[in-house]
Amino acid sequence: MRNRHDDLRETIETLVSYPSVPGEEEGVQRWLAGTLESLGFETYEWEPDPEVLAAHESFPAIETLDLADRPSVAGVLELGDPDAGPTVVLNGHADVVPVTESDWTSDPFTVRADGDTLYGRGVLDMKSGLALNVFAARAVADRAVESEDLDGRIVVESVAGEEEGGIGAAVAARRNPYPFERDAAIVTEPSSFDAVVAAEGSLMMQLHIFGKSAHAAQTWEGESVLPHFERIRRAFLDLEAERCDRVTHPLYADYETPWPVNFGTVEAGNWASSVPAELTAEIRIGVAPHETVAAVEAEFRDRLQAVVDDDAWLREHPPEFERFSVQFEGSEIDPEEPIVDAVRSAAADHGVEAPVAGFTGGTDARHFIDAGIPAVVFGPGDLATAHQPDERIAWSDVQTGRSIVADAVERFLRGH
Repeated sequence: MRNRHDDLRETIETLVSYPSVPGEEEGVQRWLAGTLESLGFETYEWEPDPEVLAAHESFPAIETLDLADRPSVAGVLELGDPDAGPTVVLNGHADVVPVTESDWTSDPFTVRADGDTLYGRGVLDMKSGLALNVFAARAVADRAVESEDLDGRIVVESVAGEEEGGIGAAVAARRNPYPFERDAAIVTEPSSFDAVVAAEGSLMMQLHIFGKSAHAAQTWEGESVLPHFERIRRAFLDLEAERCDRVTHPLYADYETPWPVNFGTVEAGNWASSVPAELTAEIRIGVAPHETVAAVEAEFRDRLQAVVDDDAWLREHPPEFERFSVQFEGSEIDPEEPIVDAVRSAAADHGVEAPVAGFTGGTDARHFIDAGIPAVVFGPGDLATAHQPDERIAWSDVQTGRSIVADAVERFLRGH
């Protein structure tokens, strides 16, 4: 019999070999579906549903989304009497962020090992988590055959478009692709083995400011947008500080700025010898788990209006402030949920402390939670190295993660 650890390593290497940047997931998904079938899973597939996404408050206008040839796939293992037990989903995503290959020490789509460390695009975020789900599920099913006393289902999901707001997961959450209900989920994003039960949301806004151009030799004839932008930026940063004092959450108390405001891009002017007459800024605004994106947007609109009301030029030439891209609602589950206890207890059995934690980014867990399915984020690896050149993960942590997730699934199925 083959060593499952060898199979796990080979699966990670093959997954990474596919440059599955957003919009290019089909190849790796077809390969994974075949692998799941060969391992005894019943497979399912669904495409992005334009109707679901058009009605979803998180996504921009449907015509801005690339939805063609982006399947999400899943494999299901049924144990004992599957209808007599619960169903647990092990979720991962197939897409990875783009690379600048010249920034890498080696080929980003070939796994390189250096001692215990594996390098490659997606090896951390999150193809190792996806692969360990496959073999964790298979391990539980193999043990169930021997014990003959375990009922339920295990679903291993590989979704498309997580990096673009969770396209595959959002569709599955709102239009169940399976002929059965789902009771809980583990999303094996890299969490450093923390049991993440709360995730920050984010509001994505574009700010447009309008001035008046003039020759740089006679700047007084124009109206530069830059001082107006600086006043608005300062007002937003003041609101950031106020919100970090006023909006509290016990799982975010140690973060210096739990709900940050980030001016990610700023473009102004079109010529060095002209007064800049137009400015566009793209802004990400943090949203606490228990807040709504709409409520936070209203706060920032009110603060912007206060700046406008205090400036004669802005009153006559009001800025535009509109959403763009994907909006992430915050999410949270009760730390006492059975799936959280199953994960933490299984981790403790392997000598791993898995504290309940809050996440400063968004994950597909929020789509499960939106559908009433408790979801915990738990996986190996440090998120701080994600989306970077020479992305990496410890192979020993991947192996430990596989064992913990397998034991957590079995605990949940037995204890539900």
